[in-house]
Amino acid sequence: MTDQHTQAAHLLWQHRLAGTKLAALPPALRPADADAGHAIQACLPAVAGGAVAGWKIAATSAAGQAHIGVGGPLAGRMLDSRMAGDGACWSLAGNGMRVAEPEFVFRFGSDLPARVAPYTLNDVLAAVASLHTGIEVPDSRYADFVQAGEAQLLADDACAHQFVLGPAAGCDWRVLDLSRHAVQATIHNDGARRLVCDGSGAAVLGDPRLALAWLVNDLRQRGIGLLAGQFVTTGTCMPPLPVQPGDTVRADFGVLGQVSTVFGA
Repeated sequence: MTDQHTQAAHLLWQHRLAGTKLAALPPALRPADADAGHAIQACLPAVAGGAVAGWKIAATSAAGQAHIGVGGPLAGRMLDSRMAGDGACWSLAGNGMRVAEPEFVFRFGSDLPARVAPYTLNDVLAAVASLHTGIEVPDSRYADFVQAGEAQLLADDACAHQFVLGPAAGCDWRVLDLSRHAVQATIHNDGARRLVCDGSGAAVLGDPRLALAWLVNDLRQRGIGLLAGQFVTTGTCMPPLPVQPGDTVRADFGVLGQVSTVFGA
């Protein structure tokens, strides 16, 4: 990492705190490729003064990748200061994306250190302690994130912003076919239901477990391991839900449980 990487991370973090947007990083700070984007993102915890509570995966569907012009999923860090529990209330002030994304979330019970050999799916699942429901509330610090490009999106933490971690599933989730597991989300405002949306694990790289293994191995190749206690939220299992102030979003994962979040008026 260089001083330019740190300066770029500072600038993006300042915009995140202020809820303001920039057209693009200045040319002298703009990452030339994905590796430079990752290097800027890696400066984020020190710049923000926060711990990495977990990781997110953006663009886990073909439609999502096409929308932002990337060739595959993107990994981002989730800071502890930007997450809360079930029922959390968030402000949409400064949020340009204004969407909520129900997601399957895995929390690790043991470390998966960085290593040369790829981790198999069984390796990864053996390290998982629990499966949770979650709702991500993403945002970008770019005024037009669709045109920002992969390198700048990675520098901007893959559009990470706020996150709600629901309770652990009370059933044996390991016997379920998560690729076919149905999820239904509803949005209420002032007591009236205004939106219902259906999704499933198939929207998440075909299966949330495959998305999880992708993230572990993507980080492994960059010399980064996963730590016990960290979580991975695997990407939206349905089209992003448009939200507005006063909305309550509830995602029903059936036997895996429910999770909700509120957007203050």
